Formats: sequence, structure tokens, C-alpha cells
Amino acid sequence: MAEIELTMPKMGESVAEATITNWLKAEGDTIEAEEPVLEIATDKVDSEIPAPESGILKKILFQVDDVVKVGDTIAIIEVEGTASAAAPAAVEEKAPKAVEEIQNSPTAVLAEELTKNSPSGKFLSPLVRSIADKEGITGTELDQISGTGLNDRITKEDLVNYMENRGKTPAPETKTVFSAPAAASKPQAVVPMGDGDEIIQMDRMRKMISDHMTMSKQTSAHVTSFVEADVTEMVMWRNKVKNSYEKREGEKITYTPLIMEAVAKAIKEMPMINVSVSGDTIIKRKHINLGMATALPSGNLIVPVIRDADQMNLVGLSKKVNDLANRARINKLSPDEVSGGTFTVTNVGTFGNVMGTPIINQPQVAIMAVGAIRKKPAVIETPFGDTIGVRHMMFLSLSYDHRVVDGSLGGSFVQRVAKILEDFDLNREI
Repeated sequence: MAEIELTMPKMGESVAEATITNWLKAEGDTIEAEEPVLEIATDKVDSEIPAPESGILKKILFQVDDVVKVGDTIAIIEVEGTASAAAPAAVEEKAPKAVEEIQNSPTAVLAEELTKNSPSGKFLSPLVRSIADKEGITGTELDQISGTGLNDRITKEDLVNYMENRGKTPAPETKTVFSAPAAASKPQAVVPMGDGDEIIQMDRMRKMISDHMTMSKQTSAHVTSFVEADVTEMVMWRNKVKNSYEKREGEKITYTPLIMEAVAKAIKEMPMINVSVSGDTIIKRKHINLGMATALPSGNLIVPVIRDADQMNLVGLSKKVNDLANRARINKLSPDEVSGGTFTVTNVGTFGNVMGTPIINQPQVAIMAVGAIRKKPAVIETPFGDTIGVRHMMFLSLSYDHRVVDGSLGGSFVQRVAKILEDFDLNREI
């Protein structure tokens, strides 16, 4: 029998390892070429690893929550032959102890036959189906479980948590929740509980965001500068071209690529905003890779990166922005597409906010927030004197690392971005 190794693939220039979050196949399962075998997560994004060839999953070398380095062998696939007789035991070993107890109980409930999809169409891995079958959990019940895996899939841990709380109601006398023991460097407060309060466990991505943002505040000396820009010309230009652009290109043009273009231009003029700090040295970045903070349907945040944004024309920027945003929302980004950013832009105006004080995305030293565009009365200077008119106004706020970016550079940079937007050419061709 021929055997091949399933290895942890390279996932981007800055990614050296990944955590296994879920095995979609168990030992002894038949797998098809390119069929997803397991789910992994880096500090950037979730991914699936497909089988390189059809065969039998003979041996799993790492378990869920194990951290595996790029290039390490994570499983052995038997390319020819049939599943071994020991295959069912592999599933048994992965099932929680509660499975055994209920299976051996004289009152065990037989579940309906489960397919790989629940009644609502939610994907169910072989392991989840096996545990659910032994526990007497129906497809309808599975539909009620909130999955924490990739694309909201139900993991073994989700099932274990569900079984532990199955049929239980919170004790009314419980008033206080004590945080789990934490390292001395991360003290946790005791949080009082009130009647009717609900406890919601953070998902993995929310935990990573929490850790990353806290680390950033502890690392960088944050300062924020604000500028209000008159973007009337930019708004009028977009209104003029948006219909013809959509008809020609098959997609919409938003304000985001226009802002990204202005940021890239300003960085070329002030390259010391495009740096990182390593100890007592400054790393001046050659490439202008703009991060684009994107809200996900789950409420979490991810930052896909537009590489060499200064080398793209406006059509290229627009298409890249739309592509990354669309694939981010359906969790189809590769790890390489969310790494290597040198400066980040976040659009708080999407939520109707006029300004914000964003946290720097380490190891960058600056991040710019773009507020909502609003019509406001403003003073207009003309050769014949000042007048009042209705203008489209927008706040820009730049948070920067005061260790290496002083107020002069930070303030000048955000002012320059505003000036580029204000001087937008109303007759520009696209």
C-alpha cells in the first residue's frame, strides 16, 4: 500500500504555524482528492486543508488545539486499499466520556439517522454525526447549537458544551461569576451578575482580537489627530460616474478606493508614517500595503491587505477593494491576504459614526479612521468674499505611535490626505 503525507502548507510570508481547530475526517474515513480534511486557524484567518489525493485517512498525528509548524506532517493518507477494521475505534476515542455513559445506559435514546447536513443545511462532520448519534441528539437539536468552527460549523467542543448544559436551567441564587485564573500580567476583575444576565463565551476570533488590541495599547503610545475635510468634489464625481462605471465594470465603485488612493499618495510623500518599530530600531517599509478593516457578519473584524496599493490605478483599487471585502464576509481569504499590512484604514462611517479613535494594528505605527460623509453648512472662500454653502464634510482621524511619529508628522499626514480628497478632479476620467 502506498502512503503519502499530508503536511501543514505554507500560508503566507509571516505565518510559521497554525492551530488545528477541527478534523472533518476521522481515521479510516475515505477521502476524495481536494476534499477538506481538517480546519486550521492562524492569528490571521481560518482555512481548510484539502486532501492532495483520494484514499483513506490512515493516521492522524496531531489533535484539535495542537499548534503545528508549516511543513510538519499532520496525517498519513493511504492512497490505495480499503479502510481498516480498526477505523471505528478512532471515532470512539475522540468521543467524550459522556458518550460511553449514555450509550451503555438502558434508557439511551436512539437518534434519527444523520446525514452530513442538518435539516437546515448546516454541515455536520463525521465526528459530530457520530457523537450526536450516540447521544441521541436529533438533527433539529443540532440546528439549535451555535457552531464555533469554520463557517459556523459545529465542533466536538460545541457538542460537549451542549451536552453538559442539556436540560439545565441557571440556578437563581448564582449572583457572581469568577474569571478563570489568569497570568499575573493579565489580571481579571470579578464581574457581578444580575437577574436574567446571560453569559456568552467569546469565540476564537474575538479572543484573538481582544488580545491583539490590548497588546497594541500596551505597546504603542497612542495619540490621535483629527481633520475635517470638504469632500464635495469627490462626492459629486462619484455620483457622476457610478452608473456608467457599474455598467462597464459590472460592479459598484465606492468611496473606499478613492480614500485608499489618497492615503497611498500621502504615504509616498511622507514615508516615515509607513514604518514599524523593532526594539530601538525603526524599519522603513519599501512597499505600501494598505490594510482595510472589514466587519464580518459575526460582528468580528478582519483586515485584508491591498499590496502595493500605490502601484494600482483607480479601477484596480476598486476591484481589489470589492473582491477582498466580499470574500472576507464569506471567510474565503487566504492567510497571505490578511498579512503584511504596513498601514490600515478603517471606515467608521459605515456605522454612521462621524469620527473614531482607532487602535493601531501592530506592528504598524498608524491607522486612519474615516467618518460618515454628511451635508453641512460651511464657509466657502471665493475671489469675491466668503459665502455659506451646503457642503459634503467628513472627519478623518489618525491614531499614531508617539514613540516614532510625532505630532508634526501625524498631523501633517492626516491633513495631507484631507487636502488630496478636497482637491479631487471633478473632470477625472476613469
